[in-house]
Amino acid sequence: MTTPMRLLAMIALALTLKTAPAQAMDLDLYAALLERHTVAVDDMASTRVDYGALKKSPEWNRLVRSLGASDPEQLGSRAERLAFWINAYNILAIEIVRKNHPIDGIRSIGSLLSPVWKKKAGSIGGRDYSLDEIEHQILRKMGEPRIHAAIVCASNSCPPLRREPYRADRLDAQLEDNVRRWLADPRKGARIDRASKTLWLSPILDWFEEDFPDGAVAFVSRHVPQSGADWIRAQGPALRIRYFEYDWSLNDTAASSKRSAD
Repeated sequence: MTTPMRLLAMIALALTLKTAPAQAMDLDLYAALLERHTVAVDDMASTRVDYGALKKSPEWNRLVRSLGASDPEQLGSRAERLAFWINAYNILAIEIVRKNHPIDGIRSIGSLLSPVWKKKAGSIGGRDYSLDEIEHQILRKMGEPRIHAAIVCASNSCPPLRREPYRADRLDAQLEDNVRRWLADPRKGARIDRASKTLWLSPILDWFEEDFPDGAVAFVSRHVPQSGADWIRAQGPALRIRYFEYDWSLNDTAASSKRSAD
């Protein structure tokens, strides 16, 4: 091959590599693992995870490696980035619990001076991330308040862990569904007490109120049944807001089995 032809070949190869799609986490494997190792329940957790089985799962290790090999810098659309980082948060929250299992709750992994949220949760694209960084420095900065109904920190009072991956082409519908499911749970999402003119809400809506451009109450009103929304709006300044206690107990299937036995 002559020098000019070799140069053209090298340029063509470089352009091909540059425009090749980013290697991504294995969403099909993630879907299969969620189906196999999570269960929908009627208690507060809504979805429970079999951390004991995942601790022994080579397929879960393969999923975490596929996440680590992903290149988020090459993600194109906002929906792709949102779906990627929501999935990444949920996978790494499960991973950090799985590695430390058995535990009573995710917060027991850390301490007051070194909380679990700031510990290394896993590697993505060649560098380490904490859950805190993914939530506060990446997801919240994308300006999508519905992430708070989608990221799950392995606790009973968290929004229900979705038993399928978030995917860019269905992200809006998935987020809407999770918001409505979360707020429909009167134990941890939202509950109307008409007698006392009180709206009980998840403390998540208090902790991150700044993420809801027109306020948490307006956000809730858009995602509860119409009768509830009309009642909330009708109360005006008389509406009292109260927040549930947050249950940090682990959303483990073993905990569910223990309660059933008791």
